[in-house]
Amino acid sequence: MTVWLLIQLWPVSSLTYVDMKEWDPSHDRWSNVKILDVRDASEYWESHISGAINISVGRLPIVWQKELTCDDEVIIFSNNWLNRKKAARILARRGFRKLYTVKGNRKGESCEHKYCY
Repeated sequence: MTVWLLIQLWPVSSLTYVDMKEWDPSHDRWSNVKILDVRDASEYWESHISGAINISVGRLPIVWQKELTCDDEVIIFSNNWLNRKKAARILARRGFRKLYTVKGNRKGESCEHKYCY
């Protein structure tokens, strides 16, 4: 159990945390970044960011090549930090070096942006 916890908490070197105020999909900085939503399909269809790619964490190791390449910049979204880190770890092992995620959990946060979930 302790080993599992250490692995989950260990930083992913290619993952950069972005403050929610810095991330706006309409901003030029993020225009070439692929948006990856790693929630399951039912959660994705309830609310998602327009243009996001939906690949659940469980399917990510198998189907990532259909939508992503190692050269892509990818921002990862999920309802919990564990799935975001797991997705980042999976992609980092496959050679991705430009991975991002928004800091914090969006549940219960007051949010100014229409794309919060």
